[in-house]
Amino acid sequence: MLIGPQNLPENLARVRGRIAAAAAEAGRAEDSITLLAASKSQPVELLQAAANLGVRHFGENYAREGLAKIQALRELGLTWHFIGQLQANKTREVAEHFDWVHGVDRLRIAQRLCEQRPSHAPPLNICIQVNLAAEDSKGGAAPGDVPALVTAVSSLPRLKLRGLMCLPPAGEPHWFGRLRQMLQSLNAGGAQLDTLSMGMSGDLEAAVQAGATIVRIGTALFGPRPSLFR
Repeated sequence: MLIGPQNLPENLARVRGRIAAAAAEAGRAEDSITLLAASKSQPVELLQAAANLGVRHFGENYAREGLAKIQALRELGLTWHFIGQLQANKTREVAEHFDWVHGVDRLRIAQRLCEQRPSHAPPLNICIQVNLAAEDSKGGAAPGDVPALVTAVSSLPRLKLRGLMCLPPAGEPHWFGRLRQMLQSLNAGGAQLDTLSMGMSGDLEAAVQAGATIVRIGTALFGPRPSLFR
């Protein structure tokens, strides 16, 4: 059964409780972790209900769907994250309307985002996606290519490189620690990264304990995705 606005408070409280418990176990402050509601294929009404309950960050996988929601909820002052695989022909829409992009994995995409970011808007927050397990089915830069990509993206004036993102194989939480180690190594070399975007509904505890600063939560909040935008 799909979750509706009437079910959302309980689910949101449960997710927040999980984040708080994981943060406490790791000796971290709960407010050091941002809950990003992964809202792909969810109706605007459900996002409105989540916003009314205090959720401020929403993540969309498809530019057209995300733009429709941004327009519908523009008066709420929400923060919008693009968390899908970004194609070159969609960079303008994302650069003009989103606040964050989590899946940058090559310099060409970053350059297009920089060129297309409006001059009146603040720099676009960027996370580099890392394909830690070298999975053919997933995007992301190879670990060995990340240092050079960090250097190049950091020089782009309309972007603000914030950190790293990963989508590790299910059931293999050790990759979260690898991403944290990579960020620490990059910072030791002069980078100034403050964001680890990792962890979803099934493994948020492991991600928080490994240092996640953003967890992307969909199913635990909203239930199964309806097929509204296929």
